[in-house]
Amino acid sequence: MQKKSNRRTLAYVLFALLLLSAVFYAIQPYLNKKPDIPTPPKTETPRPNIPQIKVPDFNPDSAFLFVKKQVDFGPRAPNTPAHQKCAAWLVKEFKRYGFVVIEQKLQAPYYKGGTFNGVNIIAQYKPELQKRILIAAHWDSRNEADKDTKDVNKPIDGADDGASGVGILLELARTLHNNPMDMGVDLICFDLEDNGDDKGAQDTWCLGSQYWAKNLHRPNYSPYSAILLDLVGAKGARFYKEGFSRDVAPQTVEKVWNKAHSLGYGEYFVHENRGPITDDHLFVIRGAQIPMIDIISTPNEGDHPFGAHHHTHNDNINIIDKKVLKAVGQTMTAVIYETYNGVL
Repeated sequence: MQKKSNRRTLAYVLFALLLLSAVFYAIQPYLNKKPDIPTPPKTETPRPNIPQIKVPDFNPDSAFLFVKKQVDFGPRAPNTPAHQKCAAWLVKEFKRYGFVVIEQKLQAPYYKGGTFNGVNIIAQYKPELQKRILIAAHWDSRNEADKDTKDVNKPIDGADDGASGVGILLELARTLHNNPMDMGVDLICFDLEDNGDDKGAQDTWCLGSQYWAKNLHRPNYSPYSAILLDLVGAKGARFYKEGFSRDVAPQTVEKVWNKAHSLGYGEYFVHENRGPITDDHLFVIRGAQIPMIDIISTPNEGDHPFGAHHHTHNDNINIIDKKVLKAVGQTMTAVIYETYNGVL
């Protein structure tokens, strides 16, 4: 009798253990589960409420007239009446479009002897604003046609080599005046760029930009991006990615060339590399530590990389192509306004 009772008790214990195991197995997934706490939605840093501005059209006819006006003064070689008259006109034009202008006068030695009297013309759009873009060109012309076969000692018009870049700057000034935005733009016309020694030292060139780089028009000047325009108006122009530009500002190079392609100007802005060129941007990079890129036409390789008209009397108004002015000018207009819009 006792033996039978013990067996029954053991059976009840085993049944209870099996039941407890089943219950534990069923509830085990929930024992370590954390309570459901709603995850707060991710919040992005609010962007300033900047009204977007459509990129305006760049007018190549107007830019061409600005180029022609410079040429009409005569060769803008340093220490000549034409040089002085053109400088006064440039200052007047920039002021007409509401820019604050600084005339940075300088003297620099000419490698053949004597002294050049020059002036860098610094036109500032909304100088009170911190974020700024710098676009520059040189406005002087060469005092000798040393690559020509005649009149080699006479100065050249410099329609492409100098006036084309400045013509685009003036049209950009007019565009900004008619299509205002809240971002600073500095348009600088460097002087004394084009009278260096082809067979001599680099520092015989670009005397105006050398001076500016050591005497910035505002302390700690650091533009968001910096672009130089040189030889930007001639027929057959081709703009390759210049060496110093790629070294110091590869992202700016890619942005500009990609933007030109997206606008349909791939014929002019070629996705190929070229070697480094001694130009104003080199001295801005070295002297001011500003990563400036150079948009400069180098259609040929070999002895005449800048075109057959370069430093000859053929660099006159007849060499200027409005299609090239449009390609460069519209690209620069897009760079300015799309930087403001936050696209570039």
